[in-house]
Amino acid sequence: MLRFIPTPTSSKIGIGPFTIHFYALCIISGIVIAIWLGDRRYKAAGGGELVVADVALAAVPAGIIGGRIYHLITSPDAYFGSHGHPLDAFKIWNGGLGIWGAIALGTYVSWWRFNRLKKSGRSGILSFAIFADALAPGVLFAQAIGRFGNWFNGELFGRPTNLPWGLEIPPSLRPTGFEQFATFHPTFLYESLWCIAVAVTLIALERKFSPGQSFTFYIGAYCIGRFFFEMLRIDSAHAILGLRVNVWVSVLVAACAVILFIAQGRTWKRSQSGSL
Repeated sequence: MLRFIPTPTSSKIGIGPFTIHFYALCIISGIVIAIWLGDRRYKAAGGGELVVADVALAAVPAGIIGGRIYHLITSPDAYFGSHGHPLDAFKIWNGGLGIWGAIALGTYVSWWRFNRLKKSGRSGILSFAIFADALAPGVLFAQAIGRFGNWFNGELFGRPTNLPWGLEIPPSLRPTGFEQFATFHPTFLYESLWCIAVAVTLIALERKFSPGQSFTFYIGAYCIGRFFFEMLRIDSAHAILGLRVNVWVSVLVAACAVILFIAQGRTWKRSQSGSL
């Protein structure tokens, strides 16, 4: 049994004149896996070669920008507050990518790019619903890998805990008011394991879903887990009625996903009945 999980002593490595940040490396590794798996799944569904890669060229930068914008909007004090440093807003390797913004802008740009390819007469273009479904498990695996970037940065952990798998946080990284505690809930690990579990479940169940439902299932299931992880976190964040903004966002997005999931199933059943 684990005694505790140590926080890495370094979040970067220097190679000659270059500095590699492990946070960025985790994000990049996740993106590569998401594109690779998404491409395999899209082609297995009957899609064309390199369609996923072509869409990713526009969607990945959009997702990173969207994630950063969401983070800056919901946590502006560290950058634009009285003791903030505005230029730090561009230092994404230090952490700070809001998944909601990444999903929202990344999905929109994916839809836009996908339809541009379709209008251009590109072969192997299926429906966007099938395209999104093909990407869903890979995106979950990417999120699972990306969360380890928070581990290297020693950030976004939960409340103090004495559990054997508690995350040991060095004194310099402990939040104000928690200096006397040494180990905290490793919310990065909880979320990573949750993403993997949702991805595996999705792959097991997707044959029962109608087009588009796999992606909606991903959104809804992820939000349910994120709700609980957010309730554990103690890092500074804006709150509404005593709850963190991301808690409210998790509830709202999960509710919308459930409604959409049900509607997609009913619409598909009606369309199949009408074609008989």
